[in-house]
Amino acid sequence: MIENVRDISIEDYNYPLPEERIAKYPLNERDASKLLVLKNNEFHSSNFRNIGDFLPEDSLLVFNETKVVRARLQFTKESGAAIEIFCLEPITGNGDYQLAFSGKSPSRWKCLVGNSRRWKNDVLSLELGGGGATLYAERIEKNDNYSVIEFSWDPSDLSFAEILESAGEIPLPPYLHREAEPSDRERYQTVFAKYEGSVAAPTAGLHFTNDLIDKLKNDGMSFEEVTLHVGAGTFRPVSSETIGEHEMHSETIVVKRSCIEKLIESCDKTIIPVGTTSMRTLESIYWIGLMLIEEGMDERRLHLDQWFPYKERKNQLSSEESLSAILNYLDMHNMNELQATTALMIAPSYKMRIAKALITNFHQPKSTLLLLVSALIGNKWKEAYQYALDHDYRFLSYGDSCLFLN
Repeated sequence: MIENVRDISIEDYNYPLPEERIAKYPLNERDASKLLVLKNNEFHSSNFRNIGDFLPEDSLLVFNETKVVRARLQFTKESGAAIEIFCLEPITGNGDYQLAFSGKSPSRWKCLVGNSRRWKNDVLSLELGGGGATLYAERIEKNDNYSVIEFSWDPSDLSFAEILESAGEIPLPPYLHREAEPSDRERYQTVFAKYEGSVAAPTAGLHFTNDLIDKLKNDGMSFEEVTLHVGAGTFRPVSSETIGEHEMHSETIVVKRSCIEKLIESCDKTIIPVGTTSMRTLESIYWIGLMLIEEGMDERRLHLDQWFPYKERKNQLSSEESLSAILNYLDMHNMNELQATTALMIAPSYKMRIAKALITNFHQPKSTLLLLVSALIGNKWKEAYQYALDHDYRFLSYGDSCLFLN
């Protein structure tokens, strides 16, 4: 089974996307976007604020509560050369985002460095407005895919979150081909964002307003929250001919005990992740539960490899059995939330274990996110995207939305 997945040609997941169809800015109202619905194998066109008309009764919607951080820092050397530092993930705090953001000076991060060749061994400095603070950056290590940067600042009693809030810029997707503007600080963030850590928004959630969430609750829908901190790898198209040669980026997930308990209670309901990040989180925890059973529950840093789900197995666990294994793991180690990393690749031939449907945006050609959509609805993705192109839908992060019911 795994070899068949590895042989999938990414060219089969290409489509023409004219530049003018990419939404460069959001609509004035979050829930005013178009909604393309696939239900009972038929397409319907509607408005996102009407999504409740298409959701099955007693659906459980799962949000990603991650918050986009102002991860882009612009330094200028004394020579005038511009150096951009893009914070990817923390090293300080053993990779724990909340510890890293709440921590005081210094703080080490894995970063991408723009104009890297112009930066030798000197320490960069950046004066922060509004309080007389200064941020310093020193490159500690340079690798093929990232640099290790140690940030320090004065006054040192400020948290790194406060430093980024003052000095950083919202990291808009590169395909928007524009600089971040003040309005992006609000609009490139969901209304339910809570935990800092992402360099990209979980964009399906951008369509929700607090009023719409309240209306769906009144109509009998339930909501749960997970956290997946979105990494820069989400923007990286597959460059290899087959997906077997593509290395998935690893991202941190956090799932509370209460959420896992709710998922167990809802196994007979329609569980709908809001966005591909929520789907990857839900499906990842199924496999993490199975991994704990197969490999034992000794305390360790849990990581799900991209190909783990595709191994041949005689017996498969039900979602309830797998999720119960995670609860047992939390009990054994006196923990209230699961923390892990996942590199899960969801591709055609993958069988959904927890998610029954998907709310999502339209994704880039030749992307792993398009593979995920195809895993859920098969080749119907081609009809969906052609329909959207023919009916003036807006694409990508600030674009329109889809509800795919399998």
